Amino acid sequence: MIHAKDDLQSRWWQLEEKLMQRFGKKPDLETLLFLIGVQEFGQIRKKFTKEQKQDLMHIAVCSLLANSGYYEIERVDADGWPHFRQLKALPQLNNIDQENFLKDHILLYFEEHGF
Repeated sequence: MIHAKDDLQSRWWQLEEKLMQRFGKKPDLETLLFLIGVQEFGQIRKKFTKEQKQDLMHIAVCSLLANSGYYEIERVDADGWPHFRQLKALPQLNNIDQENFLKDHILLYFEEHGF
């Protein structure tokens, strides 16, 4: 019997393998959130401040969870930064389940973007 967690893990390993082939090293969860945040922000810069990197990771999480109806874009400010409104409470999860919840949304994101 295949468990959902086993399937998630094998799909995650496949994504990591593709990313390793593309970038030459295995990205961690924070790096993936940063990359998704940059993609969603749409502005490539040579440098981001530490605060901007945190903002980009927040954009990534909100964008990922928007697919499941947790967030929606409320507005984009004058500098191009999106601002989100939370639509429903996030599930109460332990750290491992929370990470798997995010991983599942990341996998969906990469599937939707043809990676």
